[in-house]
Amino acid sequence: MTRAIALVLLAWAMTAWADESTVPNPNQWAPLDALVNAQIAAGKLPGAVLEVGDDRGVIYRRAYGCRRREPACEAMTEDTIFDLASITKVIATTTAILQLVEQGRIELDAPVARYWQAFGGHGKADITVRQLLTHTSGLPADLDLRSKWHGEAAAMAKIEALAPQSTPGAGMRYSDVNFEALGELVERVSGQRLDAYAHDHIFVPLQMADTGFLPADDLKPRIAPTSVGTGVVHDPSAARMDGVAGHAGLFGTAADLARFARMLLNGGELDGVRILGPDTIAQMSTLQSPASEQQWRGLGWQLYAPLVANRDAMPPIGAIGHRGYTGTAIWVDPATKRFVALLSNRVYPNDGGDAAPLRREVLAYVANLQAPLRYPNHDVTAPWQEQVGAKKVQLGIDQLEADGFAPLRGKHVGLITNLTGLDGHGRRTIDALRWAPEVTLAAVLTPEHGLYANREGQIESEIEPVSGVPLRSLYGSHRKPTDADLAGVDALVFDMQDAGARFYTYISTLGYALEAAAAHHIPLYVLDRPNPISEAGADGPMLDDGLYSFTAYFNLPVQHGMTLGELAQMFNGENHIGADLHVIAMAHYHRDSWYDETGVDWVPPSPNLRTVTEAALYPGVALVESSNVSVGRGTDTPFELVGTPWIDSAALARYLAKRKIAGVRFEAVDFTPTASAYEGTTCHGVRIHVTDRDDLRAPRLGIEIAAALHKLYPQRFELEKNLSMIGTRAAMSALVRGTDPARIEAQWQAGVQAFVRRQRQYLIY
Repeated sequence: MTRAIALVLLAWAMTAWADESTVPNPNQWAPLDALVNAQIAAGKLPGAVLEVGDDRGVIYRRAYGCRRREPACEAMTEDTIFDLASITKVIATTTAILQLVEQGRIELDAPVARYWQAFGGHGKADITVRQLLTHTSGLPADLDLRSKWHGEAAAMAKIEALAPQSTPGAGMRYSDVNFEALGELVERVSGQRLDAYAHDHIFVPLQMADTGFLPADDLKPRIAPTSVGTGVVHDPSAARMDGVAGHAGLFGTAADLARFARMLLNGGELDGVRILGPDTIAQMSTLQSPASEQQWRGLGWQLYAPLVANRDAMPPIGAIGHRGYTGTAIWVDPATKRFVALLSNRVYPNDGGDAAPLRREVLAYVANLQAPLRYPNHDVTAPWQEQVGAKKVQLGIDQLEADGFAPLRGKHVGLITNLTGLDGHGRRTIDALRWAPEVTLAAVLTPEHGLYANREGQIESEIEPVSGVPLRSLYGSHRKPTDADLAGVDALVFDMQDAGARFYTYISTLGYALEAAAAHHIPLYVLDRPNPISEAGADGPMLDDGLYSFTAYFNLPVQHGMTLGELAQMFNGENHIGADLHVIAMAHYHRDSWYDETGVDWVPPSPNLRTVTEAALYPGVALVESSNVSVGRGTDTPFELVGTPWIDSAALARYLAKRKIAGVRFEAVDFTPTASAYEGTTCHGVRIHVTDRDDLRAPRLGIEIAAALHKLYPQRFELEKNLSMIGTRAAMSALVRGTDPARIEAQWQAGVQAFVRRQRQYLIY
């Protein structure tokens, strides 16, 4: 059955890029650039190199961010060399083994012990070469690193002493040991160590000049560092094996991986040089492991759905790929003749980072650059589809997709969204609606900061570069959708991420969308998303009459504690707007969850809210930013900093520390913003460290900072300018009088409690 599926997919191979005229224009890559830069800004990785191409060549190559950040940012370059980590398994080891198979020197279904007699002990006599390649040997995932051993011989002795942990062939367990053993087979059968064999038979023939084990010193200036250094293999087992192992140790560039991918897409040959035969290439993308496993495996490679728009509804057959622990990945799709190489050093500098969100977003975006491949009966839920478990929130857009876009069928849709409008697979809501059955995407409308959530100031309308539909700005000459914006639209959809604060303008855009939908007698569908900060309770001063503005649409406390869907219901009901409102609610969502507890990928909703920590601080620190202070805009950590050229850093840090503000501590720092307030000028102030975000009361923190600056610098700090953000004249008057922030906080509680009673009828979760 699975072989038949693969053949069907390959027979339906799409050739949208077969003609030069169909190659995407450069503007089509702008959303992808924004997605990559957003993940870098969110601190998921320091930088990356992305390469997209087809069997004929590279279509797009771009370097992003920093190769290293200390002592200063060293820009990532397109020729950066990366520790490829587990990509070693498929580029070097799998290829070497399959070459030896083609030469008749190894048989895939022969016992490994035929070539390495000592391997057969301890219950491993029947383990085959194929089982090592497909991770079905039953061997453990790793060698024991608790004991002191060093060198290739010691590693092989440990493998010889291992026993299977499960019945060989019965299931798939991803294992470095499998490929360490395969690397040994290459040496035993060919007479060359793996690094020498791969150099002579793979890298030199393919002109992969920057790829190999044990990189030379002259290459180190181009190598992206990891947490263990530069040019030193990150994987601990490979390091103990002196940098040459079958599972890790390879270094290389995106350009070299592109040549390897093109070889695969051309049936094993590139520029007249044959590396593998076509039949061998076909076996790589044919299911070799039990189909019930979460990861379907071919020979060496993991199997993926083709790079087409509805790939999340298709079985993982047709494309191949592999990932590396350091933040590297490659995908090759014979069905569309395309490949993607995405390389990062997400483990620099402290072995942290997370490349998974970016991988999903990149694959989803590239898949949507052409018309979708329709799989027969794809509306039927299949066992291979990704299921959203109890620990992962299913977003409103995911629920809409699961319902087959039923509410929107037959409608011409105007979509209000930005970069954060992604579904659980990383696909843009723009593209989901573009390919939705019986749905016409008529216009895309964008809020402050634009479609890519990376711009400041007024934004002009233009054309959305991928879909070609009109891109209407709601932060240019007008804020509310106009007759022209909604011409030909008979339904509005709202899908983007809020920040949880009263003065975040996306909720004002939501309010104006409700008003426009009511005026034009069209339904509005809000695709709900989590509030990024815990919604256990609302907090902060309520908004006074007469202070309504684009940053204050509704009488809310500073921290409203609601989702956008709930706010839409409240706006519609309390303001008697009368819009035909439909909220597509989330599944598995709990309102006391922080965003990073939902399982949903964080995408910065605007340029200066890069992390969940910054979102948590925003309803507090932003209370003082209308005055003459910097809150870190133009630095790597906006809203984690407060300072000016005239503050005494140590004095401010000491004063705030004595206040014993819950959930935070303060560090005296100097910083120089590259944008916004005090651009290019050294500021003195404090860095705010969140020590317990559940104890943090951000509005109280903001009032404490305002009170401290007013007390210490009464002649310099322009306190009154913050009225629009604080939102209440009573709190402002109390600050001017020098009232203790604890008393000010107590004074706003009655208003918050009244709001909480009023909001209950609008809550969904």
